[in-house]
Amino acid sequence: MTLIKSISGIRGTIGGRSGDTLNPLDIVKFTSAYATFIRRSGKSNNNRIVVGRDGRISGEMVKNVVCGTLMGMGYDVVNIGFATTPTTELAVRWAEADGGIIITASHNPRQWNALKLLNNEGEFLTAADGAQVLDIAAREDFEYAEVDKLGHYCEDNSFDQKHIDSVLALKLVDREAIRNAHFKVIVDSINSVGGIILPNLLDQLGVEYKFLNPDCTGDFAHNPEPLAKNLGGIMGELKNGGYDLGIVVDPDVDRLAFICEDGEMFGEEYTLVSVADYVLSHTPGNTVSNLSSTRALRDVTEKHGGQYCASAVGEVNVTTLMKKVHAVIGGEGNGGVIYPESHYGRDALVGIALFLSSLAQKGMKISELRKSFPNYFIAKNRIDLTPETDVDAILVKVKEKFAQAPDAKVNDIDGVKIDFPDKWVHLRKSNTEPIIRVYSEAHTMEEADELGKELMQIVYDMQ
Repeated sequence: MTLIKSISGIRGTIGGRSGDTLNPLDIVKFTSAYATFIRRSGKSNNNRIVVGRDGRISGEMVKNVVCGTLMGMGYDVVNIGFATTPTTELAVRWAEADGGIIITASHNPRQWNALKLLNNEGEFLTAADGAQVLDIAAREDFEYAEVDKLGHYCEDNSFDQKHIDSVLALKLVDREAIRNAHFKVIVDSINSVGGIILPNLLDQLGVEYKFLNPDCTGDFAHNPEPLAKNLGGIMGELKNGGYDLGIVVDPDVDRLAFICEDGEMFGEEYTLVSVADYVLSHTPGNTVSNLSSTRALRDVTEKHGGQYCASAVGEVNVTTLMKKVHAVIGGEGNGGVIYPESHYGRDALVGIALFLSSLAQKGMKISELRKSFPNYFIAKNRIDLTPETDVDAILVKVKEKFAQAPDAKVNDIDGVKIDFPDKWVHLRKSNTEPIIRVYSEAHTMEEADELGKELMQIVYDMQ
């Protein structure tokens, strides 16, 4: 079964049988449930829902089903077409809509797609709200509009420029410094919407660029997750010289990774660390990332006199805690930057503009900037699950095993994280794949991987 219903939305592979994959019948059911939830939430004021999509091959089909279903539920649809996830989030607010649906499977391969569900603030639904949508879907507790109350449809392609304008207007985006730095960059936009919006952003920042995989076809040239193992093409181009840095985004442009001028990865964990260091140097305050993110953010935050807090994994969990502790910057170690001055959502455009501002003001090479931060290494392993695996029971046993260890602190707000004085390991069931993610961090990759493998063996022994 490849239909996954979670805090991250409704995600699945295209084709197959109803209930097992993401196909038209299931798209109708979950879209209908979402529209019913919005109406019952009491925040349905303008009878309007925004729909945007990434460049996936299945996107046109899914968009047509989603839009038709929303109209059948009596909602007016504002289709913004090819759009990044953060653009769609912002469009919900700017269009004064009651919610939004983003059609994207983020970093997943080409056969996947998903429905990501937004509230009227353009933010992801909470776990409790998402549970209500799933309950409505399971009971098929929805009713379609009569003919005179069907929704209307319109297209609006103005939101890309509005998004760019909002980024350029941020007070910490130093357009003059960026323009004067005469940056030359190479960008991998992985055959999706980044190839549409990022050239316009870079043009308006005065940055010279070359794009790899620019065409928005959805036929990804390589695995779309922005990890070193998938980025040999752009890393090779940088090693040949002539560029100041490389920029990599995922298909919906909420994740952001940089590559140094010598072709070495800056490190996706350090996207947020570097942007946070720049923001904190101008606006001291608190920060938030999830439990699976690097300790370097904590170190940088404390250096600037702020307090670091860790949330459960999931963007909505990060943003909820950010609001609670009044964080000035936050995000996720997968290259997701959340800057409240813009909006409460991961946004690669914001990340690019702030990062280039920092690099321009400091007058450093990107490799020199990387060396200025505390150095940690994260090993990312996984345990594949079978239908018979009792994940909760396993995690309870892991927690009990380390609860009395004198040098370990156990956190169980999301899976089990075990903090040691100089390293940590985090085990949690994925929201998007049938696996247990095993992330571990230490001062060397060998030590981090050894710690992760040690915990994996403990899990195998428990089964």
